[in-house]
Formats: sequence, structure tokens, C-alpha cells
Amino acid sequence: MGKINKRGWLVAALDLVLMAISYLGSVLLFGYAEPKVFFCTGLLLVLFFVSMLISRLYHTMWRFSHVFDFVKLTGYTMLACGFFDAIAVFGLGCPFSLAFCAFQAMVAVYILIFVRVVYRVYIRQSSRESHAGGRTKRLMIVGAGVAASYILNEITYADSPYMPICMIDDDKSKLGKSMMNIPIVGTTADIAAKCDEYAIDSIIFAIPSCSAADRTRILNLCYDTKRDVKTIPFLHNLFENRQFMEQIKDVEVEDLLGREPINFDFNNVIQFVKGKTCMVTGGGGSIGSELCRQLAKCGPAHLIILDIYENNAYDVQQELIREYGDRLQLTVEIASVRDYAKLDLVFKKYKPQLVFHAAAHKHVPLMEGDPEEAIKNNVVGTLNTAILADKYKSEKFILISTDKAVNPTNVMGASKRCCEMIIQYLSQQPTYTVFAAVRFGNVLGSNGSVVPLFKRQIEKGGPVTVTHPDIIRFFMTIPEAVSLVLEAGRLAQGGEIFVLDMGEPVKVLTLAENMIRMSGYEPYKDIDIQFIGLRPGEKLYEEILMDEEGLTKTDNNRIFIGKQVQIDPIEFPKELYELKQIALRGTRQELLDKLAEVVPTFHHKGE
Repeated sequence: MGKINKRGWLVAALDLVLMAISYLGSVLLFGYAEPKVFFCTGLLLVLFFVSMLISRLYHTMWRFSHVFDFVKLTGYTMLACGFFDAIAVFGLGCPFSLAFCAFQAMVAVYILIFVRVVYRVYIRQSSRESHAGGRTKRLMIVGAGVAASYILNEITYADSPYMPICMIDDDKSKLGKSMMNIPIVGTTADIAAKCDEYAIDSIIFAIPSCSAADRTRILNLCYDTKRDVKTIPFLHNLFENRQFMEQIKDVEVEDLLGREPINFDFNNVIQFVKGKTCMVTGGGGSIGSELCRQLAKCGPAHLIILDIYENNAYDVQQELIREYGDRLQLTVEIASVRDYAKLDLVFKKYKPQLVFHAAAHKHVPLMEGDPEEAIKNNVVGTLNTAILADKYKSEKFILISTDKAVNPTNVMGASKRCCEMIIQYLSQQPTYTVFAAVRFGNVLGSNGSVVPLFKRQIEKGGPVTVTHPDIIRFFMTIPEAVSLVLEAGRLAQGGEIFVLDMGEPVKVLTLAENMIRMSGYEPYKDIDIQFIGLRPGEKLYEEILMDEEGLTKTDNNRIFIGKQVQIDPIEFPKELYELKQIALRGTRQELLDKLAEVVPTFHHKGE
């Protein structure tokens, strides 16, 4: 049953006194003042105490109690009283009536609950007063639901800087009411006015089940107040074993995307990865490092991080060592995917069963200036890695691709489309390995994302530079992108290009404005936004599918498969060889012309 502490014994002693009072008072009220009735008091107390021990209610911290604890107390008290009445009447011949039995049990329950409620209110008020002097931030909570009640409960007892002042909720039936003595004073339309009226310093957004669109709308209203704004994660991201206050965080860019977060059944991925040797090329990059983190959670037999840049690879290695220690067999290999000979040694040594190919040059403007590097690293690197994966009998090879590969207008996108064609070409050959590609849009926070650029520009006081006022992009978070990669790996049968339903695209201008507000500034007033024109090879609108591709569903309603395009088994290898030779020795224009031959959908807009 567990050891009862000193406070638990004090509560038990008080309960026994209260039970005795309730019983003896009922006996006198009903006129049952007989010696054997008085002697039965001891039997009642023994049965009650045993009942409480079985219920473990003396291990409960009543200051943090919930309705369930009081229901439990009621049930076990009634149970003890019922056993007692049965023994007293049928075994000992006590003259108790049914009315007496019911009355005595109800009085006992009432007294026990009443004392606990009084204690809880007293402790809560005392704690609130004792902490009030140290609270410096007058707090508004947006959302008067379950999450808000947990936050208020934790703030009451914690050494928190927040002093709850008022609450906001769009449910008009709650207006004028209160939660734990904190008034619900208005709807989200009143946020700005109520912040001024109540001299609010901080706002906590506490609606984890809110839709992404409403979340964006409400957070923007909060930012307009110029107050410090915090939020709790979406409902599916809340950790059950952590307190709500521990999960409160600064608002992040993904909170303002206006798009529902994408969820995957990670249990399926665990079954796919567990016990296998996994290799991640480009494992030190933004996507590759997150792949390593999520793979490590799945219990692989061995995880190999391969990267040419040792600093990033070292950082990821140390992070995983700190997290998993000896529980994860981890190896770092410093190598370039361009170097076939070194890559062959790595594959021969480890024989990875799952290969996730994230190594690539991704910056559009830089690849416009040095197109041969895009070919050598992206195209040749993918070909090398894919060939060796099949040579050493890897089970699956998953290519990380991009929406810029669809009808590409720049060298980087065309090189990635060429990589997809390599995957589809190999899938149409009698290979051991299952090859597939995953295509998604811009990844927030990745090395190629606009987000780090905007952050740096805001920190320097602006201006924030946007290429065009109408430019739009599909956005996703790094964890979402990596979850898609792992889920696609599980679903891959050969030759698929997996496409994510990324919802509605986001205007880059809106993203910039929201990031400025997140930083406590007003767009165009505190920090200006300047339009600098489209960069070489850049489109206003990114596409997800090519014209000749169609979509088929998977068992995940957010993932689709693009129809395979037949690759010429004779001409394509020849064209790849010629493309590689031109990248090594040819001119820039020769390379662009050859790339357009290999990738028919490439229409260069670099100049």
C-alpha cells in the first residue's frame, strides 16, 4: 500500500474523530443510546480506517485534489458504513433503521468532504497571499478551459512571476463568471481593451485544441497589445508527464502559419526502424540532424551519421551521446557523397539497411552562380549513394527532394528533379533496394529557409527584405518534414515520389510581418519591409506536382504518391554520364543546355 507519511497519519486521526462524532451524533439524534450501540463505535472506526487504507486516500495531497478524489472518498466511506450497518444489525442485533443508516453515512461523508474543502481553500488563499509579493507580471490568460485551470492551479502554488488578473474566452456563456476567483472579462475581440483596463504585462495563450487559423488570429491580436506573449503547444504536442507551466513557451513561427500541424503515427515508424542499421547522409544538416534525432528514438541497431562538414556532425553526435549514452550505437563518418571510393568503403563496412539521403546543396542563388557544384554534389552524389545502397543490399533508399524540382526554373531545382529521375530509373531496374523520394516545401528553421534571414534582419533593426509582395510558399516544420521522410520510408514499395498535403500556401510577406510582431515591433513603423525583386531562378509560386503526375492516396490521409514517370533505360544513363563530364570540364552554358536535355521540364530563368 505504500508508507503513509506524518501528515497522512494526522489526516487519518482527524478522520477517525470526525467519523466518531458523526456516528455518535446520529445515535443520539435517533434515540439509540444503548450500551452496545456505543460499543459499536470502535467497529465502525476499524472498518472505516481499513477502507481508507485500501483506497490509498491518505497518500493524497488534498491541496491538489480533484473531483475524482472526493468521489473516491465518498465511495469508500459509504462502503465502510454499509459493512458496519450490516454487521451491527444482523450480527450484533443493533436496532438501526434504514433511515438511520442512510442519515449517518451521509453526515459522515458531508463532514469529511467539508473539512477537506475548507482546508483546500485556506491553503490556496494562504499560498496565493504568500506568493503575491513576489509576483511582478500581471497576467491575462486567453482561454478559460481545462488548460487554463491547470495553469491557474500551478501558478497558485509555484514560485511564479505571474499574478493572474483576468481571463478571456470566446464562449459568451462564460462571460461574467470566474475560475478560481479570476474573472472572465471578455472575448478575444476585447484583448487589447482589457490589457489596458487591467494593466496587463503578460498574456498566456491557453487553448491547445484551437485550430491553426484561430490560433494565428488570436496570437496576432495578442501581439498587437505589445505585451509579452507566451503559448502552450498544440494539444497533440502536450507532454502528459510534465506540468503545464513547464510547457509554456515563446510563440514560434509555426504557431503563426495558419495551418494545422501534421501528425503521424510514430508507432509504425518505430516498427519500421527498430533493430536496423540506418545511415543518414548530410546527417549534420538541419534536415539530416533531425532525421538522426527521430531515428535514435526508434531503437536502431546502429546509426551512422555521414557528412563532409565535421563541425555539424560532431554537434549532432555529442547531442545524441548526451541523450542516449551507451543505449545508442552511433558512428560518425566524415566523407563526401561525391567520393565514390570513400563512400564504397563506408557502405562495405556498415552495410546499412536503411539509407536516408539528405546530403545536397540547396541554396538557389548560390547554385545559379556555380551550377557545376549542384550537379557534382546533388546529381552525382545521389547516383553514387544510390548505386552503393543497392550494391550492399540496403533494404530502402529514401531521397530528400523539394517542391522546387517541379517544373524547375533554377539549377538547384533541376538538379533535384534529376535526382528524382535517378530514383525512378533505378526503381525500373531489377534492383535489390527499394528506392523512393520525398518531396516537400520550405522547411521552417532549416539552413535554406527565410526564417533565419528574417531573424537576423530583425535583430539588426531591419529592414526585412522580401523578394516580392505576392510571393507564396508552402511551409512545414523540420519535425514534420522528417516525420514525412520516415513515414514515406515505411510506405515505400519502389519508385514513388511521396508528396505531403501541406495545406494552404503562406505569403512570405505575411510571414515577415508576423515575425516582426513576434519580436515586439510593428511592421513598417518600427521595422520596415523592403521588396528587392525575385532572385535568379526564383518563382512567385512553387508547385508540388509535375503536369504529367497524378496523385494516389496512401493509408495516411496527408501523404500522396505522384504517378511514376517512365525513364528511358538506355538514353538516361548516357545523359547522366555526359552531364557529369560537362560538370567536370565543360562551360556553364554547356552545362545548362545539357541539364535542360536531361530534365525536359527545366525552363531556366536565371538571367
